Amino acid sequence: MKILFILNNFYAIGNGLSASARRTVQALRAAGQEVRIVAGPNDDPDGPKPDYELKWFHIPIFQPIVEAHGYHFASTDKKIIEEAIRWADVVHMEEPFVLEARAYGIARRLGKPVTGTYHLHPENVFCSLALGWSKVANYLLINAWRDLVFNKCFHLQCPTENVRERLERHHFKSKLHVISNGLVPDTCIRPEDPPENYLDPARPLKVLYIGRLSVEKDQPTLIRAIRHSAFADRIKLQFAGQGPEAKKYKRMAMKLYEDGVVKYKPEFMFCNRDELRALAAGSDLCVHCATIEVEGLSIMEAMQQAAVPVIAKGRHTGTSQFALSDRCVFQEKNEKELAEKIDWWLSHPVARWEEGKRYAESMKKYDIDKSAEALIEMFKEAIEEKK
Repeated sequence: MKILFILNNFYAIGNGLSASARRTVQALRAAGQEVRIVAGPNDDPDGPKPDYELKWFHIPIFQPIVEAHGYHFASTDKKIIEEAIRWADVVHMEEPFVLEARAYGIARRLGKPVTGTYHLHPENVFCSLALGWSKVANYLLINAWRDLVFNKCFHLQCPTENVRERLERHHFKSKLHVISNGLVPDTCIRPEDPPENYLDPARPLKVLYIGRLSVEKDQPTLIRAIRHSAFADRIKLQFAGQGPEAKKYKRMAMKLYEDGVVKYKPEFMFCNRDELRALAAGSDLCVHCATIEVEGLSIMEAMQQAAVPVIAKGRHTGTSQFALSDRCVFQEKNEKELAEKIDWWLSHPVARWEEGKRYAESMKKYDIDKSAEALIEMFKEAIEEKK
């Protein structure tokens, strides 16, 4: 089967959508499928290139904001896109932007079936413009995405049940499939037994947050929660990620240290995959406060390493579906409830260590190879329906 993936930015580093697309393509190829890519250039001149390369498109005024999120938009070169679509058996849209709308028109003219994945909410876009709170703006944008791109897809991948429910509320017409973006199978590097100093009341307690430093990831709720924690003087905050709110969040976290709330300076870093594995395996808790989240692969990868999570639950975040108990969930933006959940787990180290084993085991069901199998069936169904 010849599968064509279309997206603006396939090679972006630190962008979850791009990373997920790369992993999915790799898994599909490993499953014997022929996959090609339509995308903008790879910023690494020595790295791989898309099969059909488009030039970058720069948006006046807003380009710095786009780049702050580690993203770019590609041009819509009709000749290149048509050449790619002529090759394909099925065309898969990874985004709901101008490139995909243009590609759909060509696919329709050439009689090719189209599928898609819902990777991001409109709030992901508007949070960068200080409009994440606007119900009108978000309502209009999701309906525009629905009408211009997603309803053109025969089938649509929803990474979580939360996404499927939202799309149903907005009357999406595509057949909706709940298929995780999937995790690359990984060995849990946390040892079977805790280290000798695990119960030492003097050792620092590492509370980790992995995620882009942006409005929708809501790191400030964790920072504020520490002021309510009974373990504040032992907590060592670690933030792995980069993003447009980096300076602001670093100042907020350092204020905890300057005010004497914590005695360990909060750490901010940007890590490669192996470094993230080590951070997660060595953490005492891994917190995820995002208010806008389609799935949350970063916290899922931490759970692979037996990190016990505390996850925000909200209307537009699907990550809490991976929690194994109510002790690992708090209402989004509720810093006091988060502090209570953090304190419970930090005061029960033996239970926490055992719970970590459960989380590592629970992530095995989200193996990306299983997701690839489900996507292949979705692609086959779309092709048959088009016939």
